[in-house]
Amino acid sequence: MGRLSAVLGRLSAVLGRLSAVLGRKVALTGAVFSPIIAPMGKTTEVAADRAYDQTKTVLPAEVARGVYMQNAPSLRALKLMHLMIGTAGGRMADEVQHTMRLSDIRKIDGMAHHDRTSITPLFGELSAATLIHDDKEKMRVSIGGIIDDAQIDYREESATGDLVVSWFFGRAFQRMARDSNHWTILDRQTVFHLGSKYSVLLFQHISSLTNLQHITSKTFTVPELRALLGLVEGKHKRFAELNRWAIKPAIEEISQLSRLTLTATPNKIGRTVASVTISWEEKEQTQKQSTKAELDRPKVGRKARRDGTAETPVTAFPDFGSVKDTQPWDRIARDNAPRIDGRHVPDLRVLADTFRKWCGEKSIPLDMRNIEKTFTTWCKSYSPG
Repeated sequence: MGRLSAVLGRLSAVLGRLSAVLGRKVALTGAVFSPIIAPMGKTTEVAADRAYDQTKTVLPAEVARGVYMQNAPSLRALKLMHLMIGTAGGRMADEVQHTMRLSDIRKIDGMAHHDRTSITPLFGELSAATLIHDDKEKMRVSIGGIIDDAQIDYREESATGDLVVSWFFGRAFQRMARDSNHWTILDRQTVFHLGSKYSVLLFQHISSLTNLQHITSKTFTVPELRALLGLVEGKHKRFAELNRWAIKPAIEEISQLSRLTLTATPNKIGRTVASVTISWEEKEQTQKQSTKAELDRPKVGRKARRDGTAETPVTAFPDFGSVKDTQPWDRIARDNAPRIDGRHVPDLRVLADTFRKWCGEKSIPLDMRNIEKTFTTWCKSYSPG
C-alpha cells in the first residue's frame, strides 16, 4: 500500500510538471498550449479554408457588426488591422505570435512609403483601441483590446530595408473570433482603396449584413451611427455636419468602390433627425465591371470622377512623406508658409504631416477638387509646433 501511494504521488508530480510545460510558450512553433482546448466557431474554419485567397479577408461578424470601438484607429491603422487579420486567417483566435514583413504592409494602397518610424504609431493606435461587444443572447458585455504586445524587429533594416512585425491579438478579440459562428468576407482591394476611416467602418458593418435573407436595410439612431463611425465626443455635433463630413462621403465612396450601392435616408421626429436608414443593393455585373476598372485606376482624380467633375485634372496631395521638391506643393509651401525667424522655410515634412493630420480631422480627402486652394490657405496660418 505504501509503494502504491508513492507511485501515485510521483504520477501526480509528473502530471503537474506536464501541465506547467504545456502552459509555456514553445519556442519552435511560437504557440501557447493549454490543457483545456475550447471548441472553435465556424468563422475560424472558414478563414482557414480560404487561406489560399489573398484577395479576401474573413472577418468575424461580431467585429464587423456588433462591436463598437472607443479610440477608433485612423484610416491607415484600420487598413493595417485588416491586413493583420487576413494574415492570421484561421489562427486569429489562437494564442500565438503572428508575423509579417514591412514589405507586406507596403503593398497596401496609400502605405507604400511606410517605414519603422511611421508604422510604430499605427500599432500604438491599434493597442489603444477598445472593442466593446454586447452579446444580447448571452447577456454579456465584453471589453478589451484588438492587439497585445506588438514588436518591430529592425535587425535587417540596414541591410535590406525590411522589418519583421509580430503581434498577439488581445484576449477579447481572440474570444470573439473563437466563439464566432457568423462572418463576412471582405474584398481587400476595396478596403485598401477606401479613403476615410468612416468608409472602412461603415463598409465592414454593412458587408456583414448583406447575406442575411430578406434584409436590405438597417436603421441606426444618430448616437448608434456616431459610435459605429468612431466619432469622438464633440466632433460633428450637429447632424448637418455629421451628414456632410462623415455619412455622405462614406456612402458615396463605398458605392463607387464596392460591389454595393448604398443610400442613406434621414428619419425625422418633428424637425430633428432621430435616425438614419441605410439601404443597400448588389450591383449588376456591368456595374461591377466599372467598379473593378475604377479600383485598377490611379486614385488621383477619383473623387472628381465620383462627383462627375473629372474633366478637370486633379492633383492629389501626397499620402506620405515630405513635399520638398514635389510640385506644386513645395512651391505653395515656400510661397505661403510663414518663415521661421523671418528667414528659414519650415521643415516641409513636418508641415506636410501636420496638413495631412488636419485634413483627417476635418474629413477632407487629399484628392479633393480644391485641395491646392485648401493647402494654400492652410499654409498661410501654419505655425510649427
